[in-house]
Amino acid sequence: MRALVINCTLKPSPQPSNTEALARQVVTALQGHGATVDIVRAVDLDIRPGVENDMGGGDEWPSVREKLSSADIVVVASPTWVGRPSSVAQRVLERMDAMIGETDDENRPVAYNRVAGVVVTGNEDGAHHVISEICGALGDIGYTVPGQAWTYWHLGPGPGPDYLDDDRGHDWAASTARAMASNLFHTARALTEHPVPAPPS
Repeated sequence: MRALVINCTLKPSPQPSNTEALARQVVTALQGHGATVDIVRAVDLDIRPGVENDMGGGDEWPSVREKLSSADIVVVASPTWVGRPSSVAQRVLERMDAMIGETDDENRPVAYNRVAGVVVTGNEDGAHHVISEICGALGDIGYTVPGQAWTYWHLGPGPGPDYLDDDRGHDWAASTARAMASNLFHTARALTEHPVPAPPS
Protein backbone atom coordinates (compact mmCIF):
# COMPACT_ATOMS: atom_id res chain seq x y z
CA MET A 1 0.00 0.00 0.00
CA ARG A 2 1.45 3.36 -1.04
CA ALA A 3 0.49 6.73 0.42
CA LEU A 4 1.28 10.29 -0.62
CA VAL A 5 1.05 13.32 1.68
CA ILE A 6 0.96 16.68 -0.11
CA ASN A 7 1.91 19.35 2.41
CA CYS A 8 0.36 22.65 1.31
CA THR A 9 2.11 24.90 3.82
CA LEU A 10 3.09 28.37 2.63
CA LYS A 11 6.55 27.92 4.17
CA PRO A 12 9.33 26.73 1.83
CA SER A 13 11.93 24.28 3.10
CA PRO A 14 13.83 24.27 5.37
CA GLN A 15 11.43 26.34 7.47
CA PRO A 16 9.61 24.28 10.10
CA SER A 17 6.05 23.44 9.05
CA ASN A 18 3.33 23.03 11.68
CA THR A 19 1.20 21.30 9.08
CA GLU A 20 3.91 18.76 8.31
CA ALA A 21 4.51 18.14 12.01
CA LEU A 22 0.89 17.04 12.46
CA ALA A 23 0.86 15.20 9.12
CA ARG A 24 3.80 13.13 10.32
CA GLN A 25 1.54 11.70 13.04
CA VAL A 26 -0.57 10.28 10.20
CA VAL A 27 2.56 9.15 8.35
CA THR A 28 3.83 7.23 11.38
CA ALA A 29 0.45 5.56 11.87
CA LEU A 30 0.20 4.59 8.18
CA GLN A 31 3.69 3.14 8.31
CA GLY A 32 2.61 1.16 11.36
CA HIS A 33 -0.03 -0.49 9.16
CA GLY A 34 2.65 -1.33 6.60
CA ALA A 35 2.15 1.52 4.11
CA THR A 36 5.01 3.18 2.27
CA VAL A 37 4.63 6.97 2.52
CA ASP A 38 6.05 9.86 0.47
CA ILE A 39 5.76 13.51 1.50
CA VAL A 40 5.79 16.37 -1.00
CA ARG A 41 6.03 20.02 0.11
CA ALA A 42 4.23 21.63 -2.80
CA VAL A 43 5.53 25.16 -2.20
CA ASP A 44 9.08 23.94 -2.89
CA LEU A 45 8.06 23.09 -6.46
CA ASP A 46 7.29 25.31 -9.44
CA ILE A 47 3.65 24.26 -9.80
CA ARG A 48 2.10 26.43 -12.48
CA PRO A 49 -1.51 27.61 -12.34
CA GLY A 50 -3.87 25.66 -14.57
CA VAL A 51 -5.98 22.53 -14.83
CA GLU A 52 -3.80 20.40 -17.10
CA ASN A 53 -1.35 17.64 -16.15
CA ASP A 54 1.56 19.58 -17.64
CA MET A 55 1.47 23.34 -18.15
CA GLY A 56 4.94 23.35 -19.76
CA GLY A 57 7.72 25.87 -19.27
CA GLY A 58 9.38 24.06 -16.36
CA ASP A 59 6.14 23.10 -14.61
CA GLU A 60 7.00 20.61 -11.84
CA TRP A 61 3.48 19.28 -11.30
CA PRO A 62 4.10 16.21 -13.53
CA SER A 63 6.43 14.75 -10.87
CA VAL A 64 3.63 15.06 -8.29
CA ARG A 65 1.10 13.64 -10.75
CA GLU A 66 3.33 10.60 -11.19
CA LYS A 67 3.34 10.03 -7.42
CA LEU A 68 -0.45 10.40 -7.36
CA SER A 69 -0.70 7.72 -10.04
CA SER A 70 0.97 5.16 -7.80
CA ALA A 71 -0.63 6.19 -4.48
CA ASP A 72 -3.52 4.19 -3.01
CA ILE A 73 -3.90 6.80 -0.27
CA VAL A 74 -3.61 10.58 -0.67
CA VAL A 75 -3.54 13.07 2.20
CA VAL A 76 -3.84 16.78 1.50
CA ALA A 77 -2.42 18.74 4.45
CA SER A 78 -3.16 22.46 4.68
CA PRO A 79 -2.90 25.31 7.13
CA THR A 80 -5.88 27.58 7.65
CA TRP A 81 -5.54 31.16 6.43
CA VAL A 82 -8.43 33.62 6.78
CA GLY A 83 -10.67 30.65 7.53
CA ARG A 84 -9.89 28.85 4.27
CA PRO A 85 -7.44 26.29 2.80
CA SER A 86 -4.09 27.75 1.81
CA SER A 87 -3.55 29.13 -1.69
CA VAL A 88 -1.11 26.27 -2.26
CA ALA A 89 -3.82 23.72 -1.40
CA GLN A 90 -6.17 25.40 -3.85
CA ARG A 91 -3.56 25.23 -6.60
CA VAL A 92 -2.89 21.54 -5.88
CA LEU A 93 -6.62 20.77 -6.10
CA GLU A 94 -6.93 22.76 -9.32
CA ARG A 95 -4.10 20.74 -10.86
CA MET A 96 -5.72 17.51 -9.66
CA ASP A 97 -8.85 18.61 -11.54
CA ALA A 98 -7.26 17.20 -14.72
CA MET A 99 -7.77 13.71 -13.26
CA ILE A 100 -11.55 14.04 -13.55
CA GLY A 101 -11.41 13.47 -17.29
CA GLU A 102 -8.97 10.55 -17.15
CA THR A 103 -9.92 6.87 -17.07
CA ASP A 104 -8.03 3.64 -16.51
CA ASP A 105 -7.95 0.51 -18.67
CA GLU A 106 -11.39 -0.48 -17.35
CA ASN A 107 -12.91 2.93 -18.14
CA ARG A 108 -13.02 3.97 -14.48
CA PRO A 109 -12.02 7.50 -13.39
CA VAL A 110 -8.36 7.27 -12.37
CA ALA A 111 -9.08 8.31 -8.78
CA TYR A 112 -11.60 5.49 -8.30
CA ASN A 113 -10.54 2.87 -5.75
CA ARG A 114 -8.14 5.30 -4.13
CA VAL A 115 -8.81 6.96 -0.79
CA ALA A 116 -8.09 10.44 0.52
CA GLY A 117 -8.01 12.36 3.77
CA VAL A 118 -7.14 15.78 5.16
CA VAL A 119 -4.84 17.28 7.79
CA VAL A 120 -5.40 20.88 8.93
CA THR A 121 -3.51 23.16 11.30
CA GLY A 122 -3.94 26.79 12.26
CA ASN A 123 -4.11 29.21 15.15
CA GLU A 124 -7.54 30.50 14.12
CA ASP A 125 -10.98 28.97 13.77
CA GLY A 126 -12.10 27.25 10.58
CA ALA A 127 -10.77 23.67 10.61
CA HIS A 128 -14.09 22.04 9.75
CA HIS A 129 -14.61 24.46 6.87
CA VAL A 130 -11.18 23.66 5.45
CA ILE A 131 -11.80 19.92 5.86
CA SER A 132 -15.15 20.13 4.08
CA GLU A 133 -13.74 22.21 1.19
CA ILE A 134 -10.86 19.83 0.55
CA CYS A 135 -12.93 16.66 1.05
CA GLY A 136 -15.55 17.98 -1.34
CA ALA A 137 -12.93 18.61 -4.03
CA LEU A 138 -11.34 15.18 -3.55
CA GLY A 139 -14.75 13.53 -3.84
CA ASP A 140 -15.42 15.42 -7.08
CA ILE A 141 -12.14 14.14 -8.48
CA GLY A 142 -13.21 10.57 -7.69
CA TYR A 143 -11.47 9.68 -4.44
CA THR A 144 -13.26 7.79 -1.71
CA VAL A 145 -13.15 9.77 1.53
CA PRO A 146 -13.85 7.44 4.49
CA GLY A 147 -15.61 8.63 7.60
CA GLN A 148 -13.38 10.58 10.00
CA ALA A 149 -10.48 10.58 7.53
CA TRP A 150 -9.11 13.81 8.94
CA THR A 151 -7.30 15.32 11.87
CA TYR A 152 -6.70 18.92 12.83
CA TRP A 153 -5.15 21.17 15.43
CA HIS A 154 -6.76 24.55 16.14
CA LEU A 155 -7.06 26.44 19.40
CA GLY A 156 -10.25 28.25 18.44
CA PRO A 157 -11.15 31.71 17.20
CA GLY A 158 -8.59 34.47 17.06
CA PRO A 159 -4.81 34.44 16.62
CA GLY A 160 -2.61 32.39 18.89
CA PRO A 161 0.43 30.12 19.07
CA ASP A 162 1.35 27.52 16.45
CA TYR A 163 1.16 23.72 16.74
CA LEU A 164 4.92 23.46 17.28
CA ASP A 165 4.83 26.15 19.98
CA ASP A 166 2.00 24.86 22.16
CA ASP A 167 1.35 21.39 23.63
CA ARG A 168 -2.39 21.91 24.11
CA GLY A 169 -4.55 19.63 22.02
CA HIS A 170 -1.70 17.46 20.77
CA ASP A 171 -3.00 14.26 22.35
CA TRP A 172 -6.42 14.65 20.71
CA ALA A 173 -4.91 15.54 17.34
CA ALA A 174 -2.55 12.54 17.52
CA SER A 175 -5.36 10.17 18.52
CA THR A 176 -7.50 11.44 15.66
CA ALA A 177 -4.52 11.07 13.31
CA ARG A 178 -4.20 7.40 14.27
CA ALA A 179 -7.91 6.82 13.68
CA MET A 180 -7.66 8.64 10.35
CA ALA A 181 -4.73 6.47 9.25
CA SER A 182 -6.55 3.28 10.23
CA ASN A 183 -9.70 4.32 8.36
CA LEU A 184 -7.71 5.27 5.26
CA PHE A 185 -5.60 2.12 5.25
CA HIS A 186 -8.42 -0.35 5.77
CA THR A 187 -10.73 1.35 3.28
CA ALA A 188 -7.93 1.33 0.70
CA ARG A 189 -7.34 -2.35 1.35
CA ALA A 190 -11.06 -3.11 1.00
CA LEU A 191 -11.17 -1.26 -2.33
CA THR A 192 -8.12 -3.17 -3.54
CA GLU A 193 -9.86 -6.46 -2.76
CA HIS A 194 -13.30 -5.34 -3.99
CA PRO A 195 -12.80 -2.46 -6.46
CA VAL A 196 -15.63 -0.20 -7.54
CA PRO A 197 -16.54 -0.91 -11.17
CA ALA A 198 -16.73 1.66 -13.95
CA PRO A 199 -19.85 3.84 -13.84
CA PRO A 200 -22.76 2.62 -15.98
CA SER A 201 -22.82 4.27 -19.38
